[in-house]
Amino acid sequence: MSGNVVLISTYELGRQSFGLASVAAWLTAAGADVSVQDLSVCDFDPDPVREANLVAFYVPMHTATRLAEKVLARVKEINEDAHICFFGLYAPINEAHLRELGADTVLGGEFEEGLVDVYRRVVTDAPEPFDQPEVRISLRRQKFLVPDRTGLPGLEKYARLQTSPEVSRLVGYTEASRGCRHLCRHCPVVPVYNGRFVVVQPDIVLEDVRRQVRSGAAHITFGDPDFFNGPTHGLRIVHGMHKEFPDLTYDVTIKIEHLAKHTLLLTDLAKTGCVLVTSAVESFDDRTLERFDKHHTRADLEVVIDVLREAGLNLNPTFVTFTPWTTLDSYIEFLSTLAALDLVDHMTPVQYAIRLLIPAGSKLLELEEITELVGEFDDRELVYPWRHRDPEVDRLFAEIARIAQQGHTAGMSRIEIFNEVWGAAHTASGHDAAPLFEPPVDDVPPRATI
Repeated sequence: MSGNVVLISTYELGRQSFGLASVAAWLTAAGADVSVQDLSVCDFDPDPVREANLVAFYVPMHTATRLAEKVLARVKEINEDAHICFFGLYAPINEAHLRELGADTVLGGEFEEGLVDVYRRVVTDAPEPFDQPEVRISLRRQKFLVPDRTGLPGLEKYARLQTSPEVSRLVGYTEASRGCRHLCRHCPVVPVYNGRFVVVQPDIVLEDVRRQVRSGAAHITFGDPDFFNGPTHGLRIVHGMHKEFPDLTYDVTIKIEHLAKHTLLLTDLAKTGCVLVTSAVESFDDRTLERFDKHHTRADLEVVIDVLREAGLNLNPTFVTFTPWTTLDSYIEFLSTLAALDLVDHMTPVQYAIRLLIPAGSKLLELEEITELVGEFDDRELVYPWRHRDPEVDRLFAEIARIAQQGHTAGMSRIEIFNEVWGAAHTASGHDAAPLFEPPVDDVPPRATI
């Protein structure tokens, strides 16, 4: 017996979704008629929803979950009988709230097998159980199927890799693993995977890459939370990829801790086409890094920066710039350190205004200084709200967020945005400051256009 399934994604950082395409392959193999809607790049289509037995929302991120809530209301208006499933990293940690909104099933971890079970249960008209029989968080190792991307918009609709002011590359997206071996307190992966990771078989990853190259991809983003959770596994894939597509470039995400531990492997990354390494630096302050349980220090970061540059790899650092421990002076020190380490032009402007999120299940709640600060869980924002003890820091956050957003919209360079942030930070602390840099004319590091 076959049935109709609608898969919906709302946001995934400008990428063509691996998770959505993977589930589409599994459900199609199970006999479902699958319709895929990526609402980050296309409009909502109500027609498939009217005939759907199952509507499943993919929520790998906080923003995706909040956006999905609005779409869910429309889905229920169109088809009140459809079974509603939420799957992905943010589904199980927000289970109670999602069920209040109308979710029938919630799946996290390795969700493909669970979604097939849900589909079979729905299309056979089995009586709705009091409690869902599928495991909410499955960490069972699966034999993956090659993702089915046929229902997704073309790669030209998604982010590109900007390699110079005039040149960009179409970007494909895949995953070689899920989960993470580490337990960083602020990380949303931890409440679901709790220190475990699961690999996607190399033949599946390589075939997924082949198909995306045939669709025009000249660069691949690996979306693994940490590509060096299993360095042998990751290097096996990129060596195979480079042998088959020697001109294909790629980028990965790796912890500073792992970059420091595996410095000898960084040359392998460069030789196989890696041009960009994203890493969650989070802070230059060692005490804040301890609170986050990051297992690296500022000194480690400085060593890693030097090794990456020697290998010819560009660092894309990410930060949590506004925390309960940020002060007006420490924010200026943060900006000064960016300049001293020559990271300003490697910095995505939004990173200047990243405020600490404390989602349900966060290990940050183990810290007494956090529990004393946060309020009751906010179902609308899906976080534990907090205010800085110094209102001036919260006001600075709002101003920096405005500058970063307006600068991005206006097409300002990263150096120009930094200069505005630099001035705003000094004004907030009661000082004047001249621009620190002259904007460069060209020669920018590789970066995604999102």
